[in-house]
Amino acid sequence: MADIQVKNLNLWYGDFQALINIKAHFSQKQITAMIGPSGCGKSTLLRVFNRMNDLIEGVRVKGEVVIDTENIISDKTDLVQLRKKVGMVFQRPNPFPLSIYENIVFGQKVHAEGLTKVKLDKVVEDSLRSVLLWDELKDKLKKPALTLSLEQKQRLCIARLIAVKPEILLMDEPCSTLDPQATSRIEELMRELKNNYTIIIVTHNMQQAARVSDETGFMLLGELVEFGKTQDIFTSPQDKRTEDYITGRYG
Repeated sequence: MADIQVKNLNLWYGDFQALINIKAHFSQKQITAMIGPSGCGKSTLLRVFNRMNDLIEGVRVKGEVVIDTENIISDKTDLVQLRKKVGMVFQRPNPFPLSIYENIVFGQKVHAEGLTKVKLDKVVEDSLRSVLLWDELKDKLKKPALTLSLEQKQRLCIARLIAVKPEILLMDEPCSTLDPQATSRIEELMRELKNNYTIIIVTHNMQQAARVSDETGFMLLGELVEFGKTQDIFTSPQDKRTEDYITGRYG
């Protein structure tokens, strides 16, 4: 299992600096929530951890992001291996237009060798059990994944990630399209998953950050203004800008 050390991280989109001198430590077996107004750099920071920003033209990055002693900003980083280790769940569930079964084994077929049907069946069962979907879907594995409910699709996308055995789960507004009941169940799942993963979640929902996270970072205009234990951030913030945001006077 991996943690993430961020040291003096700066990122530019062309001439615009989106991240300014970020320093933080994301701990193992913890949920860290990143909060802040829209456009403050939360999702950009998240995408640094699996180099998704590389897909955007004109991006420049300086500084260090160390995962398992390796600075992943380096040109020598194996991006396929990095994205296997650092999985991402997006705002809108994005299952492939395939069966439930084929969605889950998709990553295995890309990354693993010597696969047998027995091995793949076990991966599917283990992955669906880990997101508490096995009992619901074990008799529907050949059904198209796109027929599932929104909540089931989001759980399936998490199961698809877990199938390739990542160490870090990045979640970018994973509940923003879900109703309150489904949100509550996904939050419960996150608490379960943190026993085995380092989890970083970007959320606009401060109540959610307070409910699920162990640590919280508040971002504003590309800066990480404050980072610490969630209880401390929400009850006794050290920076007035954090207090203004949490109490609704800003953003």
